[in-house]
Amino acid sequence: LEATASHLETLQALLSEPRLSSTSLVWVTSSAVGTGPMDAATDLVHAPLWGLIRSARSEHPDRVLRLVDLGAADVSAAEVSSVLSADTEPELAWRYGVALAVRLQSAGSDPTSLSVPEGPSPWRITSTGTGSVEGMHLVAAPDLLERLQAGEVRVGVRALGLNFLDVVRLLGMVDVTGRPVLGEGSGVVLEVGAGVDDLHVGQRVLGLMGSGGGSVVVTDRRLLVATPSCLTSTQASTIPVNFLTSLYGLQGLGSLQAGERVLVHAAAGGTGMAAVQLAQHMGAEVFGTASPGKWSVLRGMGLAEDHIASSRDTDFADAFLAATGGEGVDVVLNALAGEFVDASLRLLPRGGRFLEMGKTDIRDASEVAEAHAGVAYQAFDLMEAGPARIGSMLSELGVLFDSGVLRPLPLSAADLRHAPVAFKHMANARHVGKLVLVPPRALESDGTVLVTGGLGELGQALSRHLVTVHGVRHLVLTSRRGDQAPGSEALVAELASLGAKTVTVAACDVSDRNAVSAVLDVIPTDHPLTGVFHLAGVLDDGVVTELTAERVARVLAPKVDGAWHLHTLTAAHNLSAFVLFSSAAGVMGGPGQANYAAANTFLDALAASR
Repeated sequence: LEATASHLETLQALLSEPRLSSTSLVWVTSSAVGTGPMDAATDLVHAPLWGLIRSARSEHPDRVLRLVDLGAADVSAAEVSSVLSADTEPELAWRYGVALAVRLQSAGSDPTSLSVPEGPSPWRITSTGTGSVEGMHLVAAPDLLERLQAGEVRVGVRALGLNFLDVVRLLGMVDVTGRPVLGEGSGVVLEVGAGVDDLHVGQRVLGLMGSGGGSVVVTDRRLLVATPSCLTSTQASTIPVNFLTSLYGLQGLGSLQAGERVLVHAAAGGTGMAAVQLAQHMGAEVFGTASPGKWSVLRGMGLAEDHIASSRDTDFADAFLAATGGEGVDVVLNALAGEFVDASLRLLPRGGRFLEMGKTDIRDASEVAEAHAGVAYQAFDLMEAGPARIGSMLSELGVLFDSGVLRPLPLSAADLRHAPVAFKHMANARHVGKLVLVPPRALESDGTVLVTGGLGELGQALSRHLVTVHGVRHLVLTSRRGDQAPGSEALVAELASLGAKTVTVAACDVSDRNAVSAVLDVIPTDHPLTGVFHLAGVLDDGVVTELTAERVARVLAPKVDGAWHLHTLTAAHNLSAFVLFSSAAGVMGGPGQANYAAANTFLDALAASR
């Protein structure tokens, strides 16, 4: 609210200054808007500015009012100058050296969006083997409902982790015949087979998903562990492959000891960041490589400046030899290939252990030993550890997360239907930490759905739709006046006649966090909250030159504050849907609605971010 009011004051001052009437005015933000499924806004505070300026542009078509977003990565002065001088577009977003402009597109025309098969059958993601993301499809998988064998568990998937191996498999760079696409994630137990007596239906779990990624998986009980209570479903999906691979390599195969030095390549990636955490926990001295744009990530993990180098060239070898007085390191955890492998072997002049995680440049261990005295070379794959060992390591990791020793990886999440975009994003190494794909899922009839602004015209229409189309049977409808609002009694009766079992009408000012919390607290545990629909809002229209901070606050409070309270208070809930009702005014810049447009661009940014 304060930032938007401040921007309004600045905007009004600029518009009223005659000397600037022919001057191009450019507002520059950093990650205040998203450009696609894998590029959500991270600066939500300044997201409303985009709606504010869009409306001002509609009201002042004779003025040049532009918006430029530079993204989160470091941008050079030359790049900034280039973007600002390209004044042919009213809005630009600078990403990875490319200026992106806004364009309209026909709904449903996106070739990178996958379609979920119709019908009640579970589904999974598959590839036709064409070697490109265009070969990806979602297909019905009725086999996932077959009778469970002893020791198996059926899991309703909540999030799936994406790994580089999934990318190289899809592109045909390695032969991993029989390995499922998207083999890790988190979810909720739907059913257990004979002999599984330590997991129960409804329990949150994470682990390796033997039958591949989709809406439902069937997997070996030994490859699952209860999700630590401190983790959300998306956070939990970042753990299995990355932390298991790192633990198996560093501790199981590399026997890394306290005081030893270890080089972790691609240290800003998922396995790299997991390896850094585990190596630090083991008391090792950690060196890491990453592209220069990600060095801040390594600094944030505690790596010293002379322990960081680029993964784009082989200069890291000389840099780390100099930093260690020529001694090099004791262990190399490698994910690179070609000349990078040769340079890494130079960092073991005293001998040591070279652990190869990559699949595209595996060397002969005896030849490496002959060329590099004392170096034990071992290429490994996590699955070689076997289910029992993997289960033991999962349990060990669970304890470390529960105790706060380990932290979940930073992540970017997208709807699984946008998997092709995510695969391209990973193939271009544009991510930090982990990429996560979230399968869409239906609302659960036994759960409770909360609708803010539920007694308004749109709220009433939505409530009927939820009951008749989506089978929702338990609703909580909020409004400022609650059951004292006209028509509330009639709406409750109508919803009951349509099939609703319980309809609660609650008085709630959603801009008040305590009021929202009080509503959530009384939702019964036997019908837990599974869906949130935020419709609450007010209008206070006026041209931008006549708006005040108070009028901005009046409109932003229910939409922005309400959305934020719902977001933070439900973060740990197992929701099927979190829906924010936005408006085209935020995208198109409705004249006379700058405050309303600002509120809605915040909702757009929050939805993509969440």
